[in-house]
Amino acid sequence: MGEVLSQNEIDSLLQALSTGELDMDEMQNDGEKQVKSYDFKRPAKFSKEHLRTLEIIFEHYGRLLSTNLPVYLRKNIQVAVISSETVTFSEFSNALSNPVILGIVNFLPLQGNIIVELAANLGYAMIDRMLGGQGNPLDKTREFSEIEMTIIEKIMVICMQLLREPWKNILDLSPVMDRIETNAQFAQVIAPNDMIAIVTLNVKIGEVEGMMNICLPYFTLETVMDKLNTKFWFSTMQENAEENYQEYIQPLIQKVDIPLKAVLGKSVVSVSDFMNLQVGDIIRLNSKVDSELDIYVGNIRKFTALPGANKENYAVRIASVVREEE
Repeated sequence: MGEVLSQNEIDSLLQALSTGELDMDEMQNDGEKQVKSYDFKRPAKFSKEHLRTLEIIFEHYGRLLSTNLPVYLRKNIQVAVISSETVTFSEFSNALSNPVILGIVNFLPLQGNIIVELAANLGYAMIDRMLGGQGNPLDKTREFSEIEMTIIEKIMVICMQLLREPWKNILDLSPVMDRIETNAQFAQVIAPNDMIAIVTLNVKIGEVEGMMNICLPYFTLETVMDKLNTKFWFSTMQENAEENYQEYIQPLIQKVDIPLKAVLGKSVVSVSDFMNLQVGDIIRLNSKVDSELDIYVGNIRKFTALPGANKENYAVRIASVVREEE
């Protein structure tokens, strides 16, 4: 039951209303609860926590691209995460231009696909670098030829394989490149009204700059949405850090081939003498016959040794180990 006002309180309230000290509309609004509108066409399936975790994943992915792609393109590459947002798939597809590079990736073991969109100017720059050019984009965009698409597919497969490591804290991925489309109309992998998360990366190849968009449908990530939070992410990282990888790393290192060379000595000769060298000529070195040789592992002086022979082969016997401080 509401509070009962006295006659004096009623008279004071009427007096305040008549003089304008109180506003009836404000009094009514104060008693109402604020209602937040909800758009059923754009359900909020990705929270800010989900988007933040996706940004962390693709920041790691960007670092992998920056260190692995230069091996193939022989060019400095910088990758940074710009933003993450949620939109409907129709909004994403309608914003695409033609031609466009769309990699349809089967996100195994999850059900469904993701889409990796690469800006056309980046594609032209990559093709130019792979064919020995300076990595310049075209002045005017055009359709990609079959040879160019083969080159692009190779690069996209490399980018797809690099997705495994950033996602290992969530699940063990086995992504497979389904196909590459250059027309957005042929990349309708989900319903137009389905919600997707888009993580946008800024990619700079030399002086050429463009965008890479990663389209992640909610349908694909639905089974791992509970793991897309920073608390789970960092707890998993801590567990992995406590593991001992020595038994896994040591066999891999033992299989690595390294160059080993023994330097008999050094000498300085003129170009004319070098050009006139014949079989049987003697070159005087700066070392003696009984002195120790320098043994190099790669370009690092690591051992000293004495020359000799092993059956019919030349050989050296290690005499000492050269420490780093030496």
